[in-house]
Amino acid sequence: MLLTLVGSLGESAVVPTELAGWNVARAVGVIPVRTEIGSRWVELCLRSSLSQNFIGTRATTTVQATFNLRDLANIPIPLPPKKERDAIASVLGALDDKIELNRRMNETMEALAQSLFKSWFVDATQSALPKGWREVPFTETVEIIGGGTPKTSVAEYWSGDIPWFSVVDAPQGSDLFVIDTEKKITQAGVDNSSTQVLPIGTTIISARGTVGKVALVGVPMAMNQSCYGLRGKAGTKGFHSYFVTRALVSQLQQHAHGSVFDTITRDTLAGVQVTLPLAAVVEQFEEKVSPLMERIRNNLLESRTLAALRDALLPKLLSGELRVPIQKGNT
Repeated sequence: MLLTLVGSLGESAVVPTELAGWNVARAVGVIPVRTEIGSRWVELCLRSSLSQNFIGTRATTTVQATFNLRDLANIPIPLPPKKERDAIASVLGALDDKIELNRRMNETMEALAQSLFKSWFVDATQSALPKGWREVPFTETVEIIGGGTPKTSVAEYWSGDIPWFSVVDAPQGSDLFVIDTEKKITQAGVDNSSTQVLPIGTTIISARGTVGKVALVGVPMAMNQSCYGLRGKAGTKGFHSYFVTRALVSQLQQHAHGSVFDTITRDTLAGVQVTLPLAAVVEQFEEKVSPLMERIRNNLLESRTLAALRDALLPKLLSGELRVPIQKGNT
């Protein structure tokens, strides 16, 4: 078992067999687990509020939060009889297995969607542009939307129900869509700042700080001023603009090779040429790719629900507030 000790405290992982014996960074603690208890059980306990609260109360902060290695051995690990441990792990493991299955499905569908985009809009232009297609500045193909930050000193603007995107919320890997954010704001926060609520299908690109992160809006949300929202002028679902933006970021990164890629401005976007297909072709592509993209989004929403259920059940099962029926014959 591994546990993070610096920065994002308390994140745990089971070491796969093929990585046994590898070294780890000083910011990570190694937890040997007795075979009869099992790493899966210890991982469940480390994710519980009991262990996380223990870590939080003993953490110190100088430059960044740190959990002392000496306290690692004292993290509380509930230890009910093995048959109860196995039953709890089975219930929660089924939820984790479904979340992992959704992740793998999304990887496959993202690859298919990317392959379709390449076939329709990259391979098709290798020799010459099809009739009616044009090379134009990227800004001619999208509406650019700015973000903003409500005043942090006004409490009524924050902790609402409107997700508020910043670069830390960018989706990982094949997730594509952002469906939740670390911070949320109220309608009053929207009304009294330069941010606005973006509809599903809007592409967000981070323009300052960590530059070039791209996300599709999966639920209506606002964003901060370090990002741009992009709405394609062709296509009603936004999927074509999303893939064009991903390709544009790769192009910008290549041009910045050897220099610092630290900002994207409206002038940056205006200075990049992209291929503008016929509007009818964009619509046809979006209809073709839509089932894949919607399934990715739905899988993310389902996984969020499953994770919330798992996290709600975990402390109740570990404390004995809820009991799992034990199958006869379990030992």
